[in-house]
Amino acid sequence: MQPDCLSAEGEGRCRRLLAGATARLRARPAAAAVLVPLCSVRGVPALLYTLRSSRLSGSHKGDVSFPGGKCDPTDQDVVHTALRETHEELGLSVPEEHVWGILRPVQDRQKAKVVPVLAGVGPLDPQSLRPNPEEVDEVFALPLAHLSQAQNQGYTHFCRRGHFSYTLPVFLHGPHRVWGLTAVITEFTLQLLVPGAYQPRLASSAGP
Repeated sequence: MQPDCLSAEGEGRCRRLLAGATARLRARPAAAAVLVPLCSVRGVPALLYTLRSSRLSGSHKGDVSFPGGKCDPTDQDVVHTALRETHEELGLSVPEEHVWGILRPVQDRQKAKVVPVLAGVGPLDPQSLRPNPEEVDEVFALPLAHLSQAQNQGYTHFCRRGHFSYTLPVFLHGPHRVWGLTAVITEFTLQLLVPGAYQPRLASSAGP
């Protein structure tokens, strides 16, 4: 896969496509925001993920996620929430000008809105980060080429009260399985960054 999405031209294309949603959604209230960090690992375009600490409370402990968390009343907007949480979790400071825009928001099981914020964080060695051990057990990156390959993709069917309810994508064969809302946000991101290489197989998939 050519690292076109890391070029100035690729970044400009993504920023233009996200400009409308970013202007519309940035100041709207939300329950939480996450940063989707697009990085280069040894020259290969990749997304950066965290493994949530097993010591956390709640149903998402030990899950793969993007850095982020609940919006604080002191946050200026969802972009600032995502940047603040990323610094608190990973010690990674991302300048606001490196934010490309806001992807399509998603809802968790409690119908709370989670806003994904895409940012280019440049060349990165995930092993050089010093995550907060109270929040993060591990940091790892998955190349866009890996995520785009059909053999690394699957789907999980969810049932409610014994009946089929909905289907979500899953990304396999990395250090950890990427599923749930993190997989949905990953799919939105791939549709934006590498539309020719990533072909979602769910008929209901919508773009970013």
